Amino acid sequence: MKNYLALLEDVLTSGTPKSDRTGTGTLSVFGRMLRFNLADGFPLVTTKKTHLRSIIHELLWFLKGETNIEYLEDNGVKIWREWADKNGDLGPVYGKQWTDWVDTYITHDTGHRIRCHLESKGYHFEGYMQKDNGNPPACVYRRSTNQIQKVIDLLKNDPDNRRIYVSAINVGQLDQMALEPCHNYFQFTTTELSLYERFELFRHKKYQFGVVHMLLLNPENGEIAEPEKLKKQFDDAGIPTRRLNCFFLMRSSDTFLGLPFNIASYALLTQMIAQQVNMVPGELVYNGVDVHIYQNHLEQVKLQLTREPYAKPLMYIKKKDSIFDYTIDDFELINYNHHDPIKAPVAI
Repeated sequence: MKNYLALLEDVLTSGTPKSDRTGTGTLSVFGRMLRFNLADGFPLVTTKKTHLRSIIHELLWFLKGETNIEYLEDNGVKIWREWADKNGDLGPVYGKQWTDWVDTYITHDTGHRIRCHLESKGYHFEGYMQKDNGNPPACVYRRSTNQIQKVIDLLKNDPDNRRIYVSAINVGQLDQMALEPCHNYFQFTTTELSLYERFELFRHKKYQFGVVHMLLLNPENGEIAEPEKLKKQFDDAGIPTRRLNCFFLMRSSDTFLGLPFNIASYALLTQMIAQQVNMVPGELVYNGVDVHIYQNHLEQVKLQLTREPYAKPLMYIKKKDSIFDYTIDDFELINYNHHDPIKAPVAI
């Protein structure tokens, strides 16, 4: 996680003072990127203790499609409390857009053909609008899209597709949200694994190592011997053929408090989805637009920069039948060594 610390140093030394919505003030830079190889370990910040249970519960809450904080409060997660109304509602925030994006189609064409066409695209007839200036009544159609399920389906059936993404920016509903989405877009790509890489996966799963080892290399030239036979052996054993990469975008990035949560959350999501589609986690790429440190976090950042990071921990996730079935008990963080927590106020 030295690249994360380098980003903090960058913002601290080259950031420009700016005003902001909260009235706190920031040091901000424009446009920054971080890359994490998930094969090297789980990217959880070690230079301060990070509350992983809150990260997991928030992600599960997103995947449940919930927009009320009751689930979070019941599980001791308070990170959304300040934005909720008196009933605990936040409006159509992340989970709603991820799992139940609703769009509307209105037409004055009441014919059977248009109805069949729209229904083939997932729309359902909702009813009629009142007549307007003598025009015929307009038909109202609506459809709901579970963007997460769409991602799963595309990865299983068309893994080279360049449209495997999720957007949280539903422009027509932004004014109904307690907080516009900060991490507002993420996209997945896949790359094929070589036979050598599949062999390593095969070996670590403790399958018939001796047989595979004999098949792997031709002793005369060092090249793979009988690659088709080897490939079939791996396929029969269910060894993944692809690596899953995730890119996520943040319009506004609080680097001290928020960003460690976001990195860990998208690493978790990538690992969970990879598990669901029988791929291995690959690279996680963060891209921030307004990347900032709040003025009342400066001393905390300076303290954190004096600390030497530990090695990344490992994340073990118990496989479930569906991406929507995971619970907090399915996650196990291994070898998480960390420095003491560093407290800082949240800008509301």
